[in-house]
Amino acid sequence: MYSSLAHASVHVPPGRQTVAETEDRFRAHNPGIAMSPGVLRHMYGLVERTVAPAEEQPSDLAAHAVRTLLDQHGTDPLDIDLLLFAGILADMEEPATAHVVADKLGLRCPVFDLKNACNGVLNALEVADAFIRSGQYRRILVTTAEVSTRESRWSVRSADDVLRALPSLSTGDMGSAVLVEARDRPGILGSRFFANSWGWRAATLPNPYANHRTLGQLRIDSAELVASFEGMPEKVRRAMHDIGVKSGDLDLVCIHQPSVAFTKIACDWVGVDPSRILATFPTHGNVATNTIPLQLALALDEDRLHRGDLVGLFGFASGASAGVVICEW
Repeated sequence: MYSSLAHASVHVPPGRQTVAETEDRFRAHNPGIAMSPGVLRHMYGLVERTVAPAEEQPSDLAAHAVRTLLDQHGTDPLDIDLLLFAGILADMEEPATAHVVADKLGLRCPVFDLKNACNGVLNALEVADAFIRSGQYRRILVTTAEVSTRESRWSVRSADDVLRALPSLSTGDMGSAVLVEARDRPGILGSRFFANSWGWRAATLPNPYANHRTLGQLRIDSAELVASFEGMPEKVRRAMHDIGVKSGDLDLVCIHQPSVAFTKIACDWVGVDPSRILATFPTHGNVATNTIPLQLALALDEDRLHRGDLVGLFGFASGASAGVVICEW
């Protein structure tokens, strides 16, 4: 028995915040710190970001995406054997947010959360593939959602901290879902994951409970984060060779997009021309774990993804970790 990616859907919240609006709010909170107009667009390539309604939690966004997927794919909710939630942010520390998502959907299957920064969905696909190959489940929903705009650092203590705060102003909110099903021929052809755990300090969102605070603050040192991926590009390219594919063989390439500049760097690491990528960051922001499902959903909507296509999914996440999943759609 093998596993196959059957469908992907996203829920894009209706709210939008332009870079001008974001920068104006940051200036209002930091009157003594100068910020040049358009700095977010210049540094990250951001035009606007998606913002979820204040009353909606990650479970709401994930449930919206799952409902869309089940409707589009014609799948009965009761036919789902397992639900995984792979988001960075969660409704609460206990219980698993997967329970909340399943309850909102009326599911009765087993569930659990799985987390690995922005690579959570890729790792969930690896887990789903292993479960299906073992024969334990036949139909698995991988879900995720982020309300990252709520972690935006609107206030800084000094000008020295601005560069660490700016990446938090480029995040976006979204929910997504990917359906993985059993089939009689290989769909997921191979996956490999790597870690440089010494680089975990480059991007952190502290647990507010452990630190006796009401809210953690997202801190990212962009240069340190890029450096934390030392040696991983070579490992990813070697993994592709081991799986038996070249970048030129791929009909669709989906890659994590925390900024336009990083996307270009990651494309170079993988050996793919950036023009082949469905650019999602400029008009959505860094939607974290949703980035790869978003590209799959857009490719389906734009008729750029068809059965039998060879697809490469590439993730680079804080921690640091890198992952590649190669599949035949």
